[in-house]
Amino acid sequence: MEFEWFEEKRLWTLNVRDIDFRDARLLFDGRPLFMYASPRGDEERFVSVGLLEQEFIAVIWMDRNGVRRIISMRRARDGEKRSYCALYG
Repeated sequence: MEFEWFEEKRLWTLNVRDIDFRDARLLFDGRPLFMYASPRGDEERFVSVGLLEQEFIAVIWMDRNGVRRIISMRRARDGEKRSYCALYG
């Protein structure tokens, strides 16, 4: 699976949230994910929530011509954590 992102947004996220878009690919290695749609206008976006180094992380992404484009990455919200745990324990 191929990934892409806006480098300036990656650097901002790394600086402010201490989370790197480069690590997003680790969430898509087959591990359990809680996923839901997050449409914005005509774009079909998704949020995937999973555990990354024992921390719940949410990745907002879209599929663009077969490439997973990372829009944002943040620590998961409480409701997202609860939904993940309801599915996977």
